[in-house]
Amino acid sequence: MVKRKQRRVLRYVEEGSLMKLKSFLRKHKDLELNFTQGKKHRSPLHIACSHGDDAVLRLLLKHGADPLQTDRNGDTPLHLAAKRALKHAYDDLVVPLRKNCPEAVDMSNKAGVTPDDLLQWMKPEQVINESCVDPEQQWREKLLGECQDEFFETFGQYDGKLEHSQRAKEQREAGSSGQERSKRRKEPEEDERSRRELRASLEREHEEYLQRAARKEEETRLGRKRRYEERCAATFHSSSSKAPEELLGYDDIPWPAPRGSLEEMVGVMLHGADRFDSTVFRKLLRRQQALWHPDKFVQRCGGRLLESDRQKILDTVTGLSQELNRLAQTLR
Repeated sequence: MVKRKQRRVLRYVEEGSLMKLKSFLRKHKDLELNFTQGKKHRSPLHIACSHGDDAVLRLLLKHGADPLQTDRNGDTPLHLAAKRALKHAYDDLVVPLRKNCPEAVDMSNKAGVTPDDLLQWMKPEQVINESCVDPEQQWREKLLGECQDEFFETFGQYDGKLEHSQRAKEQREAGSSGQERSKRRKEPEEDERSRRELRASLEREHEEYLQRAARKEEETRLGRKRRYEERCAATFHSSSSKAPEELLGYDDIPWPAPRGSLEEMVGVMLHGADRFDSTVFRKLLRRQQALWHPDKFVQRCGGRLLESDRQKILDTVTGLSQELNRLAQTLR
């Protein structure tokens, strides 16, 4: 059964969230990645290949994903990569898989087809085009804009022959001891840079979430007030309101918040009114006081109240009127 942490890995792979996946795998270095899910029994590496996401694929390989794992049809991730190559020309997925596990090229699926067979079926012009395209350069350009240090960490492990010539020259001159010292110096810098970028990304996402939540809350409040005013008009003022012989139960009264507290009801009534504009605010408050004054309410609706709900209705009206009066006293 797929565990909770593994489901999170699947979500990041399906979303193509490279930064989130990398941060998660750093925290859970021993997490098993060679699991399958769904009817097709595909691993995270299979899913990355089916989505054409070479960045995620390289990261999974770095953390121990098995390129020889098969799905329900006996396909390895390289089979899926080769199939994409048939449709989209020879792409970046094949390169890291072949370098990580050369024997996967000759591994047959249940139909007896190997990835090498699939690659041999490519059109000649696709092979010609591939000879003119540097897949590692495409990878570099794609990921450099998002996070340059992420690129070097996930890319450099698989293809040393395509490193910058100047950097290779400096490493040869410095020798193995120089390489180790440089690596030890750069790793903390890269980790810190990754943490800063991840923190900034999470802060942006959190701010966007708060903005969406605020907009949704405002829409909800406006909707409640609009429904309240429409029900008041239909019950108290409209000539087409309920006939006198049709009695009003507790739920038929146009309460601002039918299941809310008195404070919540007042909040719905006065939503959108600027309390700093005392003239407008007082005018709206007086109109609500008149609407829910117990004596005036009885004059307007007393003869139509359902007897079993009558006392409950009048108690709520009285409480609402008292709450409005207390608010009016604070404005004096």
